[in-house]
Amino acid sequence: MNEYFNYQQDKLFVENMALADIAERFGTPTYVYSRAALTDAYQQYANALKGRDHLICYAVKANPNLSILRLFAGLGAGFDIVSGGELQRVLAVGGAANKVVFSGVGKSEAEMRLALAAGILCFNVESEAELLRLNEVAGSMGKVAPISFRVNPNVDAKTHPYIATGLKQSKFGVAYTDALALYRKASKMPNLHITGMDCHIGSQLTESSPFIAATEKVLQLVDTLAKDGIKLEHLDLGGGLGIRYKDENPPSIAEYINALLTALNGRVEKLIVEPGRVLVGNAGVLLTGVEYLKPGEEKHFAIVDAAMNDLMRPALYDAYHSIQPIRRRATPASLYEVVGPVCESGDFLGHARELSIEQGDFLALMSAGAYGMSMSSNYNTRPRAAEVMVDKDKVALIREREKVEDLFAGEKKYL
Repeated sequence: MNEYFNYQQDKLFVENMALADIAERFGTPTYVYSRAALTDAYQQYANALKGRDHLICYAVKANPNLSILRLFAGLGAGFDIVSGGELQRVLAVGGAANKVVFSGVGKSEAEMRLALAAGILCFNVESEAELLRLNEVAGSMGKVAPISFRVNPNVDAKTHPYIATGLKQSKFGVAYTDALALYRKASKMPNLHITGMDCHIGSQLTESSPFIAATEKVLQLVDTLAKDGIKLEHLDLGGGLGIRYKDENPPSIAEYINALLTALNGRVEKLIVEPGRVLVGNAGVLLTGVEYLKPGEEKHFAIVDAAMNDLMRPALYDAYHSIQPIRRRATPASLYEVVGPVCESGDFLGHARELSIEQGDFLALMSAGAYGMSMSSNYNTRPRAAEVMVDKDKVALIREREKVEDLFAGEKKYL
C-alpha cells in the first residue's frame, strides 16, 4: 500500500477512484494504473539527477503499454529496449529514437536494421559474434553503429537467480576479463563507433552495495580504455532497483542515485540509468473476482478469475503479491490459497492469505504494475486482461480486453 492506493471508509481507492467502481465498470481481471504514481516515481529520478548530465531510459519490458510509454516520453524519458517490437512501440508513441538503448543477447539482423534506420542512441553489445554481425549490417546500410559493451562484472546481485544477470555464469553481457580486448577490436572496425559502457547486474535489488561494487569494477575498465585512447561518452549503469512487495526495504530512489553519484566521483561522462520495475511496479494492481470459495480438509481455496496467465510472477518465481479485498468486511477472516482456474497445480496467486471474503467479492493483487501484463499469456485459451489508467477522479481504458475469437483469428483450419 502507498499514498496512491489506500483505504477510505473500508473501500480501497486508487487516487480518487474506488476500485470497486472500476471492477464493476470494466470487469475482471483488469490491471489498474495510477498516473500520479507513475509520474512521481519518474520525477524522483529526475530530481535526484538534477544538475548531472544524464538520461533516464525506462526499461520497456517492465510494462510496454502505449499509454505508459507516452507518459514517460512526455516526461523526457529515453527507453531501454530488448527487441525490435519494443522499439516499434516506442516510435509509435513519438518516443525519440536518439534516446533509445538496445540491450539483449540475441539481436537479429532485422532488428539491427530497424534500429539503425531509426537512429537509436546505442547498441549494448553482448557478445563478439553480435559485434561482428552489427559491423557487417551497418556497413551494408552505409551507416556507423554506435555501441557500448554490456560488461558482466561478476557481482552477486543477491536477488532471485532467474533475474540475476551479472554473474559469470549468466548468458548476459561480455566477460569482464574479455572486455578490454573486445573494445580494442571494436575500435578498429570501420562501421562501429564506441560511445560508452553498459552494466546491468539484475532486478529487484534491495541493497546499494552490489550496484556500487559493479560500478567500481566498470570504472577500472573505463580508466584502462582511456589510457589506450578510447574515451567513452557515457556510462550506462543499468537498472534493477527493487520495490516493496511485502517486507523488503530497498533504498529510496534518491539514496540509490546518491550512492551512484558518489561512486562516480565527479566523472564527466553522461550517466544513463535503466529503471523499470521501480517506476511502474507499485503504480499498478490487478483486480480479480472471487468465483468460488472451496473449503478443504487441509486448505481452503479462494478460486478467482485471474490466473497464472494473467500474473506469472507467483508461479514463475514464487513471488509474493499482497492481496487485499477492495471492500473490507467485518466478518472473521479465514486462511485461503488464492488460486486461478488454469489447469495447473502451479496456478496460484497467493498462499495462506488471511481474508474475510465471500463469493462474488473483488480482490486487488498489489504491486502488479511491473512484469504483470507484460508477461501475460493466452494459456488455456484465456483472453488477456483489460488495462485502465486512473488520473485523479478520471479513468480511461488503455487496453481493451481480448476476445476469444481474437486468439484464433490468425489460425487456419487444416483441410
